[in-house]
Amino acid sequence: MKRFFYVLFGLISILFLGLWLYSNYQFRDRHKGYWIDLNLQSAQNEIMAGFAKVDINPEIPDTWEDVNGDARYNPEDGDTYVDKNGNGRFDGIWLAGFHTGRAAQGIHDPLWARAMVLDAGDVKMALVVIDMIGFGNDEVITTRKMILESNPWLDYVIISSTHVHSSPDLMGMWGESQFKRGVDPLYLIKVQEGIRDAVSEAMGKLRPAIFRFSEENEKLKPLVGDTRDPKVFDAGLKIMQVMDQETNQTLGTIMNWGNHPETLWAENIQVSSDFAHPWREMVENGITEKDSILMEGIGGVAIWLNGAIGGLMTTHPSMEIEDPYSKQIFLEQTPEKILAQGRALAKVTLETLRDTSYQEVVKANLSVRAETIELKMDNKLFHLAAFLGIFDRGFTKWKHIRSEVSAWRLGPATFVHVPGELYPEILHGGIESPDGGDFGIDPVEVPLIQTKIPGRFKFFAGMSNDMVGYIIPKSQWDVDPPFTYLNKNRPYGEVNSLGPETAPVIHSSVLKILDELK
Repeated sequence: MKRFFYVLFGLISILFLGLWLYSNYQFRDRHKGYWIDLNLQSAQNEIMAGFAKVDINPEIPDTWEDVNGDARYNPEDGDTYVDKNGNGRFDGIWLAGFHTGRAAQGIHDPLWARAMVLDAGDVKMALVVIDMIGFGNDEVITTRKMILESNPWLDYVIISSTHVHSSPDLMGMWGESQFKRGVDPLYLIKVQEGIRDAVSEAMGKLRPAIFRFSEENEKLKPLVGDTRDPKVFDAGLKIMQVMDQETNQTLGTIMNWGNHPETLWAENIQVSSDFAHPWREMVENGITEKDSILMEGIGGVAIWLNGAIGGLMTTHPSMEIEDPYSKQIFLEQTPEKILAQGRALAKVTLETLRDTSYQEVVKANLSVRAETIELKMDNKLFHLAAFLGIFDRGFTKWKHIRSEVSAWRLGPATFVHVPGELYPEILHGGIESPDGGDFGIDPVEVPLIQTKIPGRFKFFAGMSNDMVGYIIPKSQWDVDPPFTYLNKNRPYGEVNSLGPETAPVIHSSVLKILDELK
C-alpha cells in the first residue's frame, strides 16, 4: 500500500512538473529584453516621402460548398470540399471575426500592406497599414526586426491594421473550432514579408514632399453606427495628402476615419478588405459609372488608418447605405453595399481634398515619441487561449503582456497610435458612470485624449503595433449583473477585452507621451 502511494505521488509530481514546464514554455517572453523608449525630433527640414503597396492575399488551397448557408465549414452538415492539393484533408483559410469555422471560399477583392516612409534627415520612420483584423505585438516586433535587416536606418516602424472582418485569422482565435488555432504559419510569414517589402519599396520611392492637411467632421456620420450606450462617434475624416514638390503629383494619402470594416457581416465567406477596397481604389483612380468618370481620382497610394472603433462603431446590418450617385438604398450585406459605402467615402474624401481650405506644409519638424507598456491580462478566456496555444502570446511577467503606445507630429498634425479598439468617449468625451457598472466609480480616463493632442489636425489610430481588443472606460465596465442601461445581458465588449485596467493604463500612457512630445 505504501508503495502505491509513493508511485501515485511520483506520477502526480511528474504531471505537475510537466504542466509547469509546458506553462513556462507557452507563456515565455518571445522578445525578452525588448523595450521601446523613443523621443526623437528632427530639425526643420524638407521632408522626403515614399509610398508603396504590396498584395498580401492568401492562396485558397481548397474550395468548399456551404450546404446549409451557415458560413461554417462542417462536414456533419453535408459540407463538401475540393481537395486541390490532393493531401486528403480540408485545408481551410479561416476568416477572422464573428465566429469560428468560417473558411474562405474564394477572394472577392485584394488585401494589402500599404506603406509610407518619411525621411526628415535625422528622423526616419515608416507607417504600414495591413488589411487584417489585428497583428499582435510579438508579431510586430518580429516584423520590425525583418524590416531593419534591410533598412537599418529607420528609427521607428508603426504597423497598424484596418481590423477587417473578412481577412485570414492572424490572431489565432478564429480557427476551425474554439480549440484550434486559426493562423496559417506560412501565411503569417507571407504577410510579414509583404510588410517588409512595402517598406523597402516605399524607401526606394522617396521624393521631396508637400503635405496638405484637411478634415471633414459631419458628412460621414450617417455611415457609422454605435451599438452600445453612450452613443459617441469617431466619424470625423482627417486627411494628409502627400505630393511631389517637383511634379505636384500625389504620392500618397492618409485617410483617418473610425468604423469596423465588417459591412459584409458574418455570412460572408469571401476574402475581402470590405469597404476599404472601393474607397481606396476610387480615391486613387476615380469614381466611375460604366464608361463615365463621375469624379477624378488623385493617384498615388491611398492608406486608410482606422480610428477609435470600440463601443462598437460599425455599419450594422440594420443600417442602410445610399449610393451617393444612383441614390439606390442598400440594406442587405452584399458586395453592392460595400461598393455604395466605398463610393460615399470616396466622394467625401475627394471633395474634401479639392476644398482649398487645406493647410499646406513644405518644411517641418518630424517628432516621434513611442514607449513600450505592460498590460495585465485579466481575461480568463484569453489566459486559457494563451495556455492552449490558440494565442501565440508571451508574458513579460505573470499575466502581463508587452504592448506599445506612440505618437508623432509633423507640422500642424499629430498622429496618436494605441494598441486596440478604443471607446470613442475616451478620445472625444462622454464617458459615463451608469447604474449597474461593476465598480461604481467616476470616470477614470480624464482628461480627454483629444484635449491633449497638440496641433490643429488630430489623427487617431487604433489597432497599432498590437491588438488587445476593446479598451473600455473603467466606470462603464460591466460583467456582473445588474447590467448597465437596463440591459438584460452583459455587454459584448468585455468578452474581448484584456480587463478593466486596460483603459486607465493606456489612457495615462498616451497622455504621458503626448506631454513629452510637445
